[in-house]
Amino acid sequence: MNAIKSKTLAAWLALLGGSLGAHRFYLHGGRDALAWLHALPTLVGLAGLQRFKALGQDDLMAAWALPLLGLMLAQGALFAIVYGLRSDEQWAADRSQAVQSTRWGPVLAAIAGLLLGGATLMSSIVFAAQRYFELDAATAASKPPMHSMA
Repeated sequence: MNAIKSKTLAAWLALLGGSLGAHRFYLHGGRDALAWLHALPTLVGLAGLQRFKALGQDDLMAAWALPLLGLMLAQGALFAIVYGLRSDEQWAADRSQAVQSTRWGPVLAAIAGLLLGGATLMSSIVFAAQRYFELDAATAASKPPMHSMA
């Protein structure tokens, strides 16, 4: 028989450590390949954050790595929402365990996930779009103007 997995703990692990796959390690164990894949983009994003702090916003590597961190944080928040809003009966059926009443713990994780995940995702999209259009404008400005032969 499998160990009982707490929906509340899974939702909070997804919110607080989801970018590193903590929720997947809790639910599926250390042999879960997807859990191990969480670390690389998160660490690249953290490296981008460090470069951003050290070199400023004009560092191209930081500009493209930093949104990865935001996306990884947002996906953790998304899983907190999914786990937190799943019914106790569905959770128990998915895990082949007895139904346990979870009360408000997972719902609060889902609410926090919606607030933090939404803000993180929107910030990541805006930051990446701003850097893209700034780079596009700089590239266009550095090209010589096209003269018509008319």
